[in-house]
Amino acid sequence: MAMIFALGSNGSGQLGIGHKEDVSVPKQVKFAEGGPPDSIRSFAAGGNHTILLSGSGDLFWSGDASTGACGRVSASQSVEVDTALTIPQFRRVQLDEPQEGGPPFRAGLVTATWEATIVTRVSHEGKNTRVYSFGVGLKGELGQGQFIIRSPSPSLIPDFPPAGTEIVDLASGMNHCVAVLNNGDVYGWGNGRKGQLGKSATSEAAVHSPMKIDDVDFPVSRAVCGREFTLLVGDLRSGRVLFLGSDKWGIRSALPTTSPGWKDVAAGWSNIYALSPDGKLQSWGRNDHGQMVPPNLPPIAQVAAGSEHVLALDEAGSVLTWGWGEHGNCGPQVENNDVKGRWNVIASKQFMPPGAEITDIGAGCATSWIVMSIPS
Repeated sequence: MAMIFALGSNGSGQLGIGHKEDVSVPKQVKFAEGGPPDSIRSFAAGGNHTILLSGSGDLFWSGDASTGACGRVSASQSVEVDTALTIPQFRRVQLDEPQEGGPPFRAGLVTATWEATIVTRVSHEGKNTRVYSFGVGLKGELGQGQFIIRSPSPSLIPDFPPAGTEIVDLASGMNHCVAVLNNGDVYGWGNGRKGQLGKSATSEAAVHSPMKIDDVDFPVSRAVCGREFTLLVGDLRSGRVLFLGSDKWGIRSALPTTSPGWKDVAAGWSNIYALSPDGKLQSWGRNDHGQMVPPNLPPIAQVAAGSEHVLALDEAGSVLTWGWGEHGNCGPQVENNDVKGRWNVIASKQFMPPGAEITDIGAGCATSWIVMSIPS
């Protein structure tokens, strides 16, 4: 059985823990319908909303639904959301209108900008061949064309991806998105003024539909986004990396041009984190709140980067965190709202029930997420 715990910023109920107060210790997430899913594949966090993707391809939302970033809200949910007595908890995202005998909408990849959500739909062949967006996108984040800045329910991004291709990775910053295709091409939309969508987008006020990023001379397999930058990573054969966008924090000059065997990569608003197979975690970027990797960090198995804080699952099975923790997202032990040059342990293996283990972690805009598997 999977149990999900959350801590951090919660002013819009985005933690789904039954109230709207910030918390600095992990609290169990609540579900309105049928309890938690069997497994969680990924988290997507906007400014005031959170989307959970289950292992079966269902989406669940909590937080501010007024922008449409939580999808189509039913009449009964609208009454609940509009009342002061609402209990913040996760509800199933209504991705399409129910059709008699039609195939259900199964999501494959999901990401979120500040006020929007972007999700791929899995075809009957198991491929991510259609992309939907919902919410508000004043800078083209919805990707649905120049005149679509609000979509209260999931709407198809037309003519994307190109015929014969599928999406293998999807990422977003505060107001830009990128999609990596199986042929190594990468497309982007949203705000590109800082170069985060390539040179051809810098003269545009906004890129309203997916546009191929031509600045890349290697096949891309992975992408992560900061607030105003994009990092593109090649496959293991090329080992190439390319930084696009604002270099306010000196990442471009410090970052290596190859990724020798990186196991994983993550990005916060102003930082990049790379995990090696040996458990070593490296970082580049801003450090005014202690966002960079602290010294003497133990070997790490998994990393998740929030806006200005980091979660790391160490190889012993505990969850560590550091960085900006004003809203409790780094635990209760902070100095001037920061965890600098050290880390907090917010979930310890030694205090878990017998047989329990942490299977996943996530981080959003001052929010932290822990998935625990407990034997039934």
